[in-house]
Amino acid sequence: MSDHDLAQVVKSIDAVKAYQPPDRGIRSATPAEIQAGLTADVYFVGTQQILDHLGLSQRKVTAEVFANHAGVLAGIDEALSLLEPLDVTVEALDDGTQVHEKDVVMRISGRYGEFGLYETALLGILASSSGWASRAREIVDLAAPIPVISFGARHVHPAVASVMDRAALIGGAAGASSILGARQAGETPSGTMPHALLLMVGDTVQAAEAYDGIMPPDAPRVVLVDTFKDEAEEALRVASALGSKLAAIRLDTPRERGGVTPGLVRELKARLAQEGYPDVGIFVSGGVTPERVIALKEVGVTGFGVGSYIAAAPPLDMTMDLKMVDGQPVAKRGRIPGLTPGRALRPRLPRGS
Repeated sequence: MSDHDLAQVVKSIDAVKAYQPPDRGIRSATPAEIQAGLTADVYFVGTQQILDHLGLSQRKVTAEVFANHAGVLAGIDEALSLLEPLDVTVEALDDGTQVHEKDVVMRISGRYGEFGLYETALLGILASSSGWASRAREIVDLAAPIPVISFGARHVHPAVASVMDRAALIGGAAGASSILGARQAGETPSGTMPHALLLMVGDTVQAAEAYDGIMPPDAPRVVLVDTFKDEAEEALRVASALGSKLAAIRLDTPRERGGVTPGLVRELKARLAQEGYPDVGIFVSGGVTPERVIALKEVGVTGFGVGSYIAAAPPLDMTMDLKMVDGQPVAKRGRIPGLTPGRALRPRLPRGS
């Protein structure tokens, strides 16, 4: 369907009922479908239809979006892209801002019929992105100054993997593994090697030498050492084979083997140092949590790959309230009518304002 045809779907409840989306196999919404309003809660279509009938949809309003919990704000740029084609003015905080409970993060002014349909998408963009950014900031602060790489793409639907990785970077992650997420943020994707490579090759050293021979010179040589043999034994074999080119070994020991423990890290560091490789780093991934970061940081881990902890972040709930209608302060019961005083928002739309 054309963008025009998609936009007609949200003109009435009857049109929504008659709409049959194409069976694309992949279920995620396209940017065109989001911009057309097809991800909206259906009651906003009914609201628009009723307001049109009553001649009220063109009333000028100001809406505020506020955070229900403290955290790190993310998703502002994406929200602005959604609103940019509309005849509205927008003020907002910047991505990466630490917000407190009830802080207003965005203020939108215009005719209600211009933007009311987009409340669902706006809140979803900001809530999900801010949740991921907040989790990333939490673990980055605990790990500092040790870098944290976002490895969460495999824990979310691929439609939002890049959004999550961008949010993690906003939260302070030093890198991200997904190609799209990293490149959209202007970064080079970060990664080492999967167990599948080692299992296909059949030997850790042979795989490490192939990696060294094929990967670009600027790609750090970080080798996974928990696939076949004792981690310390494999680490020494790899260090002997790659010498000074070996930047780090990676530990992703499964829970069936006890996971990565502080004792294992101490042993590897000691054995590497005894054999003349004191500068080889130790990168840990697999089930990394705040508690494990604290314990592993103390024994000298030099990098963390964090997946499920960031990916499973609860959304940082957002709420949108109308605060002005035709210049008059309004609010639902329990909230104060009129614009909320507090931290200054920066004019963002129209562009250049």
